[in-house]
Amino acid sequence: MAEVAWSQPVRSGTAQPALAGVDPELLHKNPERIRQMFAEVAPRYDLLNRLLSFGMDVRWRRWAARLSPRPLDGPVLDVCCGTGDLALAYWEASGRQASVVGVDFCLPMLRLAARKAERLGAVRHTAWLVADALRLPFPADSFQVVAVAFGIRNVASPQEALTEMTRVCKPGGQVAVLEFSLPSHAALRAVYLWYFRRILPKVGNLVAGSRQNAYSYLPASVGQFEFGEPFLKRFSSVGLADLRMRPLTGGIATLYLGYKPAA
Repeated sequence: MAEVAWSQPVRSGTAQPALAGVDPELLHKNPERIRQMFAEVAPRYDLLNRLLSFGMDVRWRRWAARLSPRPLDGPVLDVCCGTGDLALAYWEASGRQASVVGVDFCLPMLRLAARKAERLGAVRHTAWLVADALRLPFPADSFQVVAVAFGIRNVASPQEALTEMTRVCKPGGQVAVLEFSLPSHAALRAVYLWYFRRILPKVGNLVAGSRQNAYSYLPASVGQFEFGEPFLKRFSSVGLADLRMRPLTGGIATLYLGYKPAA
């Protein structure tokens, strides 16, 4: 396997170099502004994810799904699901058998997720709901896996989101977070930051036609977000155990896993 092993160190901290020259207003996590920003880019969201990540975002989500508990019986909850790629990756990983629920507070994204599920023949196994990650509308202990990909940094309180994700996870179930981080190798980090700060915003905003600078927000929000050991400690603080983190593609993204202790 090409990805690094669990024991590989990941650089910890926050990506402060990515914040240079950023307007603080761009990073304000006002829910309505974030919702409008994602609604604006929804029609080209998948295209830009593939283009700007060179297709790696698909591979990262598949990795997360493959590292889910076995047998993967479900149900699975995808928080901040966007257009449903992570939810559908879990469905595929279950042999197309598990029930999967995707929640997001951006209705245009959910409409695209529903269409995607229909194209893949997943309608009977999927549900898409408008919901806030900080107030998930499910009873405690409901899901075998509760996951989020590239969404937890967009919520007003990542800690509260983790608390809610843990609450609705079944005892013995898995909580998974896939999020951007910084490469540990200095040369790769320098190239990555140059691309992330100089090229990605220009291409993304141009192709998406974003008036709200959605693809300027992306590198800025990554720069603000803590990663590595500091973020993994949040898993422990909400009661998760057997914690692991896996840097992917040299640390451009990191997968964090924890398990809710069995009752």
